[in-house]
Amino acid sequence: MAQKGVLLDQGQFCCSVCLDLLKEPVTIPCGHNYCRSCIEGCWDQDVLKGVYSCPQCRETFIPRPNLRKNNMLADMVEELKKTRLQAAPPPARCYAGPGDVVCDFCTGTRKQKALMSCLVCLASYCETHLQSHYEFPALKKHKLVKATAQLQEKICSHHDKLLEVYCCTDQQCICMLCTMDEHKGHDTVSAAAERNEKQRQLGMSQQKVQQRFQEREKELKELKQAVESLKVSIVDQRRHTISLLSSSQREVEGPLSNPTDPTVGNRLSGPLSENRLLNVTDGI
Repeated sequence: MAQKGVLLDQGQFCCSVCLDLLKEPVTIPCGHNYCRSCIEGCWDQDVLKGVYSCPQCRETFIPRPNLRKNNMLADMVEELKKTRLQAAPPPARCYAGPGDVVCDFCTGTRKQKALMSCLVCLASYCETHLQSHYEFPALKKHKLVKATAQLQEKICSHHDKLLEVYCCTDQQCICMLCTMDEHKGHDTVSAAAERNEKQRQLGMSQQKVQQRFQEREKELKELKQAVESLKVSIVDQRRHTISLLSSSQREVEGPLSNPTDPTVGNRLSGPLSENRLLNVTDGI
């Protein structure tokens, strides 16, 4: 019967930091279990901050909790080893490469590639370490986004909290604690609401630019049509002028031409050609 219980709960015997069976298991105040060396390694990195947190649920502790071996859990792990019961094989590891976001909870020199970032925990998780966000009710409500290296840009530099509020007075993103501190009494909205409003304004601006572009295209088309119409009008006017000059020449030549008078004949012997008339009218 005891063996069946181990089979049902064997996931409890793996450390979420090293992903291996618990070695000298300890239970921290929030109830999560870790290898002593793993949790001490994590907390040693937080000595300067003076605030220690659970790698899974992110609950913080001040001062640093004293660690005691969980003897019952240690006995169950030993029983698991003796009966050769192994948990399901872990998923294939996908190590982070250049440009990838690394998992904040992987240890060792090679860390796995992060798949998602949590805006509540303010950390990035690989596929393995992300499972706790799908399994624990308290973590299921956390906001997960695609892994991003700019996670720190979403954190308030004063309070280490998520920038989820927009201060309309100072026109900047702030955290909830800022609204009770230096931004107290300011006009504020949620960052999501402000983002939606900015996107709406951007859409309207793009629409106006597109409308002005279409108007300019229409004006240019009308201008080209006016130029073509003017060219046609000029050609028609030239032809009409040439026709009038030719008609006037014929009227003048008729009564003045006298074949017996060589002087008159010489003066009239060179009638204006159409080409010459065209040259005359080129400046019209």
